[in-house]
Formats: sequence, structure tokens, C-alpha cells
Amino acid sequence: MTIEMLETELAADLRRTVRAFLTERCDPGTVAEVYDDPAVASRELNDGWARELGLAGLLVPEADGGAGASLAEAAVVAHAIGRHAAPLRFLTSGVIATTLVTHAGDFELAAALAAGERYAVVAFPATSSTLTSGLEASDASGAEHAGTVHVSGTVAGVMEADGADDLIAVIGSGEDTTIVVIDPADARIAPFLSLDETRRLADVTVEGAAARVIATGPEAEAAATAATLAGQVALAAELAGTAAQAFSTTLEYVRTRVQFGRAIGSYQAIKHRLADLWLAVSQADAAATYAAQTAANWQHGGEDLHEAQICALTALAYTAPVAVQAAEEAVQLHGGNGMTWEYPVHLLLKRAKAGELILGHPAANRTALAELLELPTC
Repeated sequence: MTIEMLETELAADLRRTVRAFLTERCDPGTVAEVYDDPAVASRELNDGWARELGLAGLLVPEADGGAGASLAEAAVVAHAIGRHAAPLRFLTSGVIATTLVTHAGDFELAAALAAGERYAVVAFPATSSTLTSGLEASDASGAEHAGTVHVSGTVAGVMEADGADDLIAVIGSGEDTTIVVIDPADARIAPFLSLDETRRLADVTVEGAAARVIATGPEAEAAATAATLAGQVALAAELAGTAAQAFSTTLEYVRTRVQFGRAIGSYQAIKHRLADLWLAVSQADAAATYAAQTAANWQHGGEDLHEAQICALTALAYTAPVAVQAAEEAVQLHGGNGMTWEYPVHLLLKRAKAGELILGHPAANRTALAELLELPTC
């Protein structure tokens, strides 16, 4: 199938709608308040994108109450969220958890997520390149517990576990993979201070908690693979959005900031830095878009999974350091203002730096990419 790099009218409308919502409900001042009071990132704010805009069901098939859209549309939403560093559960619940549940065949939970009635998270360490939780499961005894296992262990640094309605865990790997749903009430969730408080981390501990099995074996493995791919594509798009916002904010600043009687953007050294940054940000956008379109083609049966994984890893390994570079340049080129709380560039830097570590460090993703391409690694 053809890879469409130019933005379609549908994608443009979706982007405008999401950005208008975020501009109205999630300005930089609101985002900054999250660092003082996590309750600011309330269910009301999340219900806005999930219910009012109907984006919770973006990746859920129409037959199950969703929009039946593809990862190409999800990437458009993620890009807009990245521009605002918005504290929304889109990546964790709307993309990763929803994709996992849908492919695992739990259509009842998928419908609840699509309606925005519930928010779920997959319990895996945020820095891990896979969704495997590391929890241990023991088969339940007794016919009355059919389809139930008891799980124990601790998962460190789970994104947005606090406040989730469902905890989903991937246990094991390969053909021994099992996907279970755990009631948060049966878990000990301990949030802790992290660099990016707009996407809070928490340690999740369960001790013999009863968990409902929703998929096992090859079906569970395939669901975990699809959810990992979806997460990589959405995160790459989000980081590309963060990079784009950091660049545009900086460009606007150097055009208007006057020093020694001249706009600082007129100095040759500044021009060179911004030209290099524009190129990197543009390439990040292109990589993220290509990965999303390739993944969408795979969803429609027009591309194989191997190619989609290569593109997703390439995009994520490239966009992550570019987002950090763009945010760091924004802080530096804003001069003393860039170091203040009042200017929003610190929000972009924190989102970029934390995002660089999600779903694997770029170095780990490059190694995984080399293995997919059958290239030698040190």
C-alpha cells in the first residue's frame, strides 16, 4: 500500500480539533499546576478527550463501540498532546491498554474503554522496551476460579497507575504469555516524584491478588506485540510534537527578543543553530509520520508486521533525542527566561527527557532495530 506523507483533510480536521481542545482546557499554566497538585490532571480533564471528543475509542473497532480508526489517526492526536505536554491518559489508556485489550479479545472492557467509562494502564516498567510485567502467576485451584490466576510481585515505575480503573499485566513471554486484568483495589500503588509529573509514575505491588485471564498463548503474545507497536508509534509522534513546539516557541522568541538593539534571531550563530534544529525537527516529524502510516497499513493488511516494527523503532530511536535537543535549545535560547518557571519551555524539556526513556532508551531501541535488520551488534 502507498505511504501517504502529506496530511489528509481528515487528519488536518482531527489535529485542529484536538489542538483547540488543548488550547482551551490545557494551557501551560494548567500543566504547570500539575506539579503542585496532581489532582489538576483530573478525571474531568481526561473525560474531555475521551468522551467529548470521542478519542478513547479511536483504536477500538466500530463493532465494539469504537471509531475503528488506525494508528495514523492516533499519531495525529499524540502529536498534538506532545505539543502541549498535556497530562492526559491517551498514550497509556487510549493507545497501549486499549490495543492490548482489543487484540486480547476482551470486548466488554474494550467497549468500556472506548466509551470513556474506564481508564486502564498496562503494568510494566516505563523504561522497558516490552510490556512484560515481571509478575508471577500461579494457577487458581477449584472450578469456581476458572479463568483466574493469583499474581504476586512488584512492577516499578508504572505510568499513570494511580487513579486507573483497571491494571492489565502481561506475564511471561512467547507462547507462555498470559494477559490478566487486576483490580487496583487489590494492589498497593505507591506514586513517587518523577521528572515529568504530567505522566506520574508509581510502584505497583500485588500479593496473591486474584486476576482475570483475558488471553493466553499465541493470542496473548500477538496482542502484546500489537500494543507495543502502537505505543512506539504514538510515543514517537508525541515526541515529534514536543520537538515541534519547542522549535516554534523558540523561533517566535528570538524574532521578538531584542538585545543590543537587534532581535537576537538576526545573529548568524543563532540562525545556524535554528537551521540545524529545524532540519532535525522536520526529520523527526517525517519519521514519526512514516512509522504511523506503515503501522496503519499493517492494521489494514497491506504491510507486514516486521516492516511496521522496523519503522516504529526507527522513529522512536530518532524522535526521542531530537525532542530533548529541541527542548534544551529552547531553554538555552530563551536565555535567563528559559530557566524560569513562568516560561513553559521547562514543561517541554521535562516531557522530552522523560519520554526519551519510555519504551526503551534510544540506544536499546537501536540495538533492537539492528536485530530486526539482522545487523551485527557489539
